[in-house]
Amino acid sequence: MRVAMFGYQTWGHRTLQALLDAGHEVALVVTHPKSDHAYERIWADSVADLAEAHGLRVLLRHQPEDAELLAELEAADLDLIVANNWRTWLPPEIFELPRHGTLNIHDSLLPAYAGFSPLIWAMINGETEVGVTAHMMDGELDAGDIVLQRAIPVGPSDTTTDLFHRTVDLIAPITAEAIRLVETGYTPVPQDRAKASFFHKRAQRDSLIDWTLPPADIERFVRALSDPYPNAFAYHRGRELRITRASVSKGHYGGTPGRIFIREGDGVVIVAGPDARRGRSPGLLVERVRTADGTDVSAHEYFKTMGGYLTDRP
Repeated sequence: MRVAMFGYQTWGHRTLQALLDAGHEVALVVTHPKSDHAYERIWADSVADLAEAHGLRVLLRHQPEDAELLAELEAADLDLIVANNWRTWLPPEIFELPRHGTLNIHDSLLPAYAGFSPLIWAMINGETEVGVTAHMMDGELDAGDIVLQRAIPVGPSDTTTDLFHRTVDLIAPITAEAIRLVETGYTPVPQDRAKASFFHKRAQRDSLIDWTLPPADIERFVRALSDPYPNAFAYHRGRELRITRASVSKGHYGGTPGRIFIREGDGVVIVAGPDARRGRSPGLLVERVRTADGTDVSAHEYFKTMGGYLTDRP
């Protein structure tokens, strides 16, 4: 098929490579300029570099709203647009232009987790599976009819980094199969909007630990913000302290959430939970931390004495 591709970062890079490997005629590639945003420096394989290495026409855009882009798309006489990790809305004059419309590849099990950073949000929320969805684009972001969907399980010790590597490997086969279905015929599956959820872009504030949450939720929060993502953090003595490895304590500890309380095994217990004052629940066993200057140390090395608090502000 004759296609144009809209995409960014490693997700877009894998999608473009899939189009090339499948022998589709790529008439135009549209991608975003490089960004200094923390989440856009991660998994940042360049779509532009891959396209240029194959002699493809590349346009860099923040927004797809200019006459030049529309004219090039119209002149390309497209069968299909394929998008993955395009960070802004595509208007109808673009997504309706090709003969078969626009196929979007999204790394969640739509209709849940539309929008941004779906793997992180899914991990935070304790989902038991994640996946990738190929759907036809319509006027609402990530809301069009589903063409194809694949799921993978989330294990009890998985990090978001683990899930990224497993879901990104689904992009090529899903892209190839979904295009084949679009070309030969398929039964569209409308998304159940009653089950839809839409998540915003993440910022630093979204990685701040809430010590009133249950310790199991905080432990999962730490795994959700595994390297190379901006880690879960709190403030200690006025400086940011990242928590890079933690577990739920064996013992039950009571007091005020955020209190640096006692050594247990390989870590230091931080009092946590909505009913922490009752002393009937475990705490968070912090095992490794990263200081503001980027030094990684064990909790035993960092917390020389017990007492004091991890807080939500400097």
